[in-house]
Amino acid sequence: MNRSALHKISYGLYIVTSGQDGKFNGQLANSMFQVTSSPATVAISINKENYTHALIKESRKFVVSILSEAAPMTLIGLFGFKSGRDVNKLQNVKVKTGVTQVPIVLDNSVSYIEVDVQKEMDCGTHTIFMGNIVDCDMISDAVPMTYAYYQQVKGGKSPKTAPTYSKEEPAVAAPQTVASYICSVCGYVYDPVKGDPDNGIAAGTKFEDLPDSWTCPICGADKSKFEKEK
Repeated sequence: MNRSALHKISYGLYIVTSGQDGKFNGQLANSMFQVTSSPATVAISINKENYTHALIKESRKFVVSILSEAAPMTLIGLFGFKSGRDVNKLQNVKVKTGVTQVPIVLDNSVSYIEVDVQKEMDCGTHTIFMGNIVDCDMISDAVPMTYAYYQQVKGGKSPKTAPTYSKEEPAVAAPQTVASYICSVCGYVYDPVKGDPDNGIAAGTKFEDLPDSWTCPICGADKSKFEKEK
């Protein structure tokens, strides 16, 4: 089976928030779609291991913030590769409270959708939550980020709890004069050809020349956690 075929399915990139009574969290998601127009309903797929999953089960509501192409990898890393059981992801992020009383992430978002859960489907490792849209609005006119853009332009990877995650076989690297390095924690690849413009690292900067203070833009791991790509 050639799993590369699955990479041709089109997705967006979203931050899903949920919770109640002062207990809130958010996570990165890419599997969200509109089910019907009347009534307006949407569905999302959430891994059962995620803290956000427990909050949706308990509160029966969630909010989807649709990310723009300008969203930095640090924001994606915060919501995609860190657990809300360990850190308060919403502490330093611009949010507002809507109809559902769930925080709406405004940073680098183009729009948001507030949902009351009506049904759920057990899908093994994941649950699909479907619900009625109770409110939605535009935040900016920026271009929404697709999952293809996240992977191909930003060099992003799928968290292991994502429904689209698949273990990649080691690729045979093409001969090149400057080596790329891969984060052993989250799989992010530092490509010296691209650099890390979100964090002030210019294109053409070798890994060896990165400042000691530089960390993985996705998970925050330091340089010692990176290994040279084979």
